[in-house]
Amino acid sequence: MRILVAEDDSRLLTQLDALLQQNGYSVDLADNGEHALFLIKEYDYDLAIVDIGMPKLDGFEVIRKARQADISCPILILTARDRWQEKVEGLDAGADDYLTKPFHNEELLARTKALIRRASGQANPTIQFGPISLDTVSEELSINGKALDLTAYEYKVMEYLMLNPQKVISKTELTEHIYDQDFDLDSNVIEVFVGRLRKKLDPAGDLKPIETLRGRGYRINRNL
Repeated sequence: MRILVAEDDSRLLTQLDALLQQNGYSVDLADNGEHALFLIKEYDYDLAIVDIGMPKLDGFEVIRKARQADISCPILILTARDRWQEKVEGLDAGADDYLTKPFHNEELLARTKALIRRASGQANPTIQFGPISLDTVSEELSINGKALDLTAYEYKVMEYLMLNPQKVISKTELTEHIYDQDFDLDSNVIEVFVGRLRKKLDPAGDLKPIETLRGRGYRINRNL
């Protein structure tokens, strides 16, 4: 999952970058509102974390302009302001949730996961397709109740497919959402991950959990 973090406090920006990357997210950073607005318009994010008190363009304006541009990714406000009026203004501007500084890392991560799930129409932290179950809290994939041993990137691929069951996901889109910007988009590593997932989920070849649509990409089999 790819996240934009917009925060003008360099120390906090570095901490958030490290925290999110340690928890498997691909992260882009902005230290002012103008750069944040450019990035959120330019790239397809699964979540944006936006500080209110940024230079050049404050967080309220970033959110308003993003929504005016039909950017629909969930937005989590970070604010040092604890007055309820600022929280209301942020939500009215188009934010989906807010977190007041200082905050616990665990709460930030929990809100991040919840917002990404809800944006995909998944309120339940456990996503189920037939015998396949993905627990987004424990980050565990299981089939018929048996947990599978996945690498971090195999999990990321399956999570993205299961959170977007209505979409055909191209290799480029998968790459952009699970890797940082400088990854080689022409690499065949996505094909390798999908092949490994198929073998682990469906060694006999009967279930066919991941569909390939030639020339378009991959989709989770919704008829499991």
